[in-house]
Amino acid sequence: MPGNRMLTFVDIGMEMPAKRPADARADDFLEIYDEYSPGKAAEQSSRCSQCGVPFCQTHCPLHNNIPDWLKLTAEGRLREAYELSQSTNTFPEICGRICPQDRLCEGNCVIERSGHGTVTIGSVEKFLTDLAWSKGWVESIKPLVERPETVGIVGSGPAGLAAADRLRRAGLQATVYERKDRAGGLLTYGIPGFKLEKQVVMKRIRQLEEGGVEFRLNCEIGKDVSFEELRAGHDAVLIASGVYKSRDIGGPGSGLPGIVQAIDYLEVSNRSGFGDAVPEYDGGGLNADGKRVVVVGGGDTAMDCVRTAVRQGAKSVRCLYRRDRENMPGSRREVANAEEEGVQFVWLTAPKAFNGAGGVSKVRVARMKLGGADSTGRRKPEPVDGADYTEDADLVIKALGFEPEDLKSLWNAGSLEFSRWGTVRANFRSHETNLPGVYAAGDIVRGASLVVWAIRDGREAADSILSWLETRKLAAA
Repeated sequence: MPGNRMLTFVDIGMEMPAKRPADARADDFLEIYDEYSPGKAAEQSSRCSQCGVPFCQTHCPLHNNIPDWLKLTAEGRLREAYELSQSTNTFPEICGRICPQDRLCEGNCVIERSGHGTVTIGSVEKFLTDLAWSKGWVESIKPLVERPETVGIVGSGPAGLAAADRLRRAGLQATVYERKDRAGGLLTYGIPGFKLEKQVVMKRIRQLEEGGVEFRLNCEIGKDVSFEELRAGHDAVLIASGVYKSRDIGGPGSGLPGIVQAIDYLEVSNRSGFGDAVPEYDGGGLNADGKRVVVVGGGDTAMDCVRTAVRQGAKSVRCLYRRDRENMPGSRREVANAEEEGVQFVWLTAPKAFNGAGGVSKVRVARMKLGGADSTGRRKPEPVDGADYTEDADLVIKALGFEPEDLKSLWNAGSLEFSRWGTVRANFRSHETNLPGVYAAGDIVRGASLVVWAIRDGREAADSILSWLETRKLAAA
């Protein structure tokens, strides 16, 4: 295939893959973007300016070598492009789908900053990896040498899976402990199929299983296996359990039936998508069908909830967020997709009370204004006196973020050090905890964060474990 010249952004405009019409995609949980053709992927990749200081790369937590694999894609050297993209990213097909590129690589693209429209990095990454799977370019895990050391990994989210992949390729024996009945963490039960179809996640998990990673499902640390038994049974341990405790809001009526947490709502929806029998969904309690839905929050989880409610056949979907559009943490692209699908955003609002007989039917809402900056530098929302109003609601979903569970008590892990926020205290470079041979990675250290950061942490922790085991072996020789 003849090579395309680079720096074509002056002549060729940014073009995302075709997106299914809103009325069509709102009836199912399939992904909304089509695939690039090889020609279109090459064309869009050729728009890269090949800048001397690639801000796309520096703003990617994994520091993917984006300009080089864009150039290879533009030249039609697709297998090389894929191999380069996956050399720094364990799951490029997942990041290409769910990373907030508008806040990371694409949002910091030099030609985007100059007004020419960003290079569609995420869509090219997704194209390359999906092509690699279809062509058989994704290599199986085949360690050159099998090693006897074992590592126990708590949690099968992106950090745990990334670490398991890296450790297993090095020949170590990796066992992943997962309390759910399927592996994948929030990739499986948190993120809806219209952003990440479940076959994509299951394919990677099968690859890990076939490569020798052992998954112990329905196994909860502190209940089925004690923390000390876990440590005694392995040469090293990686804690990658994530953060699953939902933040909450109080107020009168906050305990009424029909007021639910986002994680419960999304898990039930995803289980239904797998074909599981789910009484909470089938009985209507966690099903938005025919209901007036109010979602509270402005992050990516809130976007997942509003768009899921649309697909479940909600009568109306409104999202309350206490700041304005410019200050919301969720992906701008996701907000636009939600608006196309009929979601109404009510900016500068916050719930004040909930009312209803036998279940929620009304939400008392305070209108907000932005005051001075808080400790993070963001303007603090403040209620406007005398401006309250009422929203009708049959289902209220609270999507206010996540925080750590009390692992110290749940695991009886009194010797393990935790931060004042409840996260595991670990070195941010080596991921070592205060206990020898015990490491921690991902959200359980950072707090709720992005999948791409979890992948990076998992890879780094695996490398640290390998180094520690080598050092221990040399000391024993």
